Amino acid sequence: MAQQTLHGILAEFSNPSTLIKAAEKVRDAGYQLFDCHSPFPIHGMDTAMGMKRSKLGFVVALTGGIGAILGLLLQWWTASIDYPIIISGKPLFSWQAFIIVTFALLVLFGAFAAVFGMFHFNRLPRLNHPVFYSNNFKKASDDGFFISIEVADSNFDPEKTTAFLKEIGGDNIELLAGDE
Repeated sequence: MAQQTLHGILAEFSNPSTLIKAAEKVRDAGYQLFDCHSPFPIHGMDTAMGMKRSKLGFVVALTGGIGAILGLLLQWWTASIDYPIIISGKPLFSWQAFIIVTFALLVLFGAFAAVFGMFHFNRLPRLNHPVFYSNNFKKASDDGFFISIEVADSNFDPEKTTAFLKEIGGDNIELLAGDE
């Protein structure tokens, strides 16, 4: 039989409002590596968990801007330097004609940044999460509200964390142990 490794702890809460209050208490207790699970998005959960604003928007805007600049530079170079042709007396660099390609490259680079940025910031692909070792966690897609705390958290102690979760209203608390 395979060696069972402790991955974290999982506690169930009765409704969304108790989950938000519990998330605030977990955050205030100093836990960093925890997550809240519910069958639907809960307004205010990011604030309750103490999550910072995502950097993804800045990455997408910066990468999209770089794509637009590269597209404009490529068109300027080809029309003005590499292959200059004067057609009907028009200037070599007529920026109005280059806007469509510039915009298309802005969108293309931004889309790629969004996809690969989401993979990076969400630490994907993660093919299996320790909460899937719990049979009780199946309710998270229907009517369950859970907080999971990972064993890698600096404040994690199996006994103290279990007692803390009971104190803040957690039910069906279980240690998440599974294969390595």
